[in-house]
Amino acid sequence: MTRRRSILAIAAAGLTVTALTAQPAAARPPSPPGPPGPPGTASVRLLALNDFHGNLEPPTGSSGRAIDENGDTVDAGGAAYVAAHLKRLRNRDTLTVAQGDLIGATPLISAAYHDEPSVQFLGDIGVTASAVGNHEFDEGYKELLRIQHGGCHPEDGCSPEGKWRGAKFDYLSANVLKQHGRKKKPLLKPWTIRRVNGVRVGFIGVVTKTTPSIVTAEGIKGLEFQDEVEAANRSARELKRRNVRAIVLLVHEGDQVNAGQRPDQCGVVPGAGSRIAEEADPEIDVVLSGHTHQQYVCSVKDPEGRPRLFSSGSSFGRVITEVNMKVDRRTGDVVRSSLRGDNHVVTRDVPPDPRTERFVQTWKERVAEIANRPIGRITADITREPSPSGETALGDLIADAQLASMRDLGAQVAVMNPGGVRTDLTYAASGSEGDGVVTYGEAFAVQPFSNVMGVVSLTGAQLDALLEQQWTDAGEKILQPSAGLRFTIDRSRPVGDRVSGITVDGEPVDPAATYKVAANNFLLGGGDGFTVFTEGTDQVLGPIDLDAFVAYFQAQGTLSPPPLDRISGQ
Repeated sequence: MTRRRSILAIAAAGLTVTALTAQPAAARPPSPPGPPGPPGTASVRLLALNDFHGNLEPPTGSSGRAIDENGDTVDAGGAAYVAAHLKRLRNRDTLTVAQGDLIGATPLISAAYHDEPSVQFLGDIGVTASAVGNHEFDEGYKELLRIQHGGCHPEDGCSPEGKWRGAKFDYLSANVLKQHGRKKKPLLKPWTIRRVNGVRVGFIGVVTKTTPSIVTAEGIKGLEFQDEVEAANRSARELKRRNVRAIVLLVHEGDQVNAGQRPDQCGVVPGAGSRIAEEADPEIDVVLSGHTHQQYVCSVKDPEGRPRLFSSGSSFGRVITEVNMKVDRRTGDVVRSSLRGDNHVVTRDVPPDPRTERFVQTWKERVAEIANRPIGRITADITREPSPSGETALGDLIADAQLASMRDLGAQVAVMNPGGVRTDLTYAASGSEGDGVVTYGEAFAVQPFSNVMGVVSLTGAQLDALLEQQWTDAGEKILQPSAGLRFTIDRSRPVGDRVSGITVDGEPVDPAATYKVAANNFLLGGGDGFTVFTEGTDQVLGPIDLDAFVAYFQAQGTLSPPPLDRISGQ
């Protein structure tokens, strides 16, 4: 099971996209509610966030920039600015919702306290319902249940705020089932109903069905992740039986977009998100998505050929999605021609919300002693910039640290999944001790998942097969190797036959020999499609991956970017 270390202990037809004027984003007035609906309709406004990932402080680097409505790149995000923009956009007919990954893979200010600060903030700004995301399972489903229902952490105890009271909003998981006696039931509520402006609106939540391949297996043991459409349709039928006809699907799955896209464009590359949006029950009027960290506002046709809004709002609190619609008071259904979608960039050229600023500052002060502790130095930037083969300096460095942590348990080589390396180590952006100093907080930002290291025995043939799994139908994920592991790739060859010349400590790999391979427990559980790891034997677990990274820095003192010569070819 994924564990988080006790950090404290170490202290369309009628469907349109709103046209935008060429004024600064902050100066734009709130969107109008749309044209008057038929007599006897009620106005409803939805404001939505997705993939917040605990970014209470304004995110930095590329994670803190967005392309605005004018096509300009602007600074965006930060809890105090999210709160300020929500206040500007909200009216008396508004419901605020979310599409998952609100927590998990979070900055230290939130992660140090098991993301309770982020969940508190989201409740305080009025989020009333959210789909679960895959990252909500980073610490296992039991921890997600604690976040929902309350109670202190079973290992680390209560935060400085005292006993956790639980989320103020409902997490929804229609397609995540758990055995209850002889029946399987949703882990959390599959749907919920809210009343606004005299009408009822139903919300269904689903998470990507690929979750078992992208989270640690132990953390979701005993859970079943059903097809998103199947689960959404089941919930839509249940809501209809309760005479709820205005239905919104919150789905933690989405599509990719064309590079440089403005927030309200619909340049999606049709994928898993579009499939769900097009195939879900016709009773569902709006599909709000996430997971891919992209921004788009689209119109798709439902199975009956009627237009349905399909949108996503970037990530890290950089975009708020606004949806305006009219609901027929007699039938309770959404007037589809009234739907209007608008993505608002959360610019930082507005006054931040004072209350939220104080809230964030409180948690920043609480975590400062931990975050600012120096752990070592670097001589230059160590980044995730890939070579033509896909190798990165920071990925190699982490693999070296992981191998060092598992040497005593017999490890000969180590590999690191690229998706687990979340940001760069920047020489000039180091801590208060001066340029080149790396702090605990910076190390945590690089590896925030607190996975457990392990080592397994694989044959040479299995190691070869594992490296061939770097390419799947979903694309490629190049494993970052420790210094003793080298191989050549040839992307011109068929998938399944692209790796050759594998050596361990300079010796060609023997297909029949056994090798001890170290990796984090996400990979060892078959994460990212590396299922060969599940065939390994003699598994032994070691330290938390972040502890291994910190210990390596402390042992080495000063580190330089390693040469990118472990993976050959293109």
